[in-house]
Amino acid sequence: MLIAQISDLHIQLGGKYEHLISARQHLAACVDALNALLPRPDLIVATGDLTEHGSHDEYRVLKQELARLKTPFLLIAGNHDDPANLRANFPEHVWMRDAAPFLQYTIETWPLRIVALDTTLPRRSEGELCAARLEWLAQTLAEQPGRPTLILMHHPPFETGIKRMDELGLLKGREAFAKVIEPYRNIERILCGHLHRSIVCRVGGTVASTCPGTAHQIGLDLRDEAELSFNFEPPGYQLHWLSPQGLVSHHAVIGDFPGPHVF
Repeated sequence: MLIAQISDLHIQLGGKYEHLISARQHLAACVDALNALLPRPDLIVATGDLTEHGSHDEYRVLKQELARLKTPFLLIAGNHDDPANLRANFPEHVWMRDAAPFLQYTIETWPLRIVALDTTLPRRSEGELCAARLEWLAQTLAEQPGRPTLILMHHPPFETGIKRMDELGLLKGREAFAKVIEPYRNIERILCGHLHRSIVCRVGGTVASTCPGTAHQIGLDLRDEAELSFNFEPPGYQLHWLSPQGLVSHHAVIGDFPGPHVF
């Protein structure tokens, strides 16, 4: 099985950075890149911050671009999203209603079991895993403790060293989350967004990672006093291949570059 991960699309209509970031044009380039992949992914997962303001108009633009994908896709909400508007604009994604009011679900039809976990708080940038969500996760994992499983969540369950983003990270429930997943050796990976960068960390006996944004990236500055910034390093996505040894991940950038040149 081959899974492509995209994240932090931030489709926006209006706002301070609309013309600078050009999120729709960047997403269109990302869709073109994914459609051109050989082999084509079996599934695409988008790990949150699909829009900037969570408006119906933004979700309609998002849907128009994602409709061009030649691969099935799954969505989760980020802190910039509005779960109710997201559900309303993607009614065919019936699983997004499974655990309302939270936007979390399981998908059982792939070789990897997919568990989507909601880390968002209404109108807040930081994330949380409350007791109800942790209980849902514990029950969900206990149902199939031996099946290879992939967890999707927007806020990463670890500190990254980018201080201003960590202050907007998963501020409640991180330690409890690690305890919930620690007994399960079948969790292949925890795929996250929010950071607009490729970052990897061991959490609860497995590996958690974040994905680049499809448009802008968060500046890599590990000084305590650093201001939060964004830049236009090459946008990217990740490919996660389920091999006989487990999940193998590749970082890929979007754009036109010289090559390939055969050796």
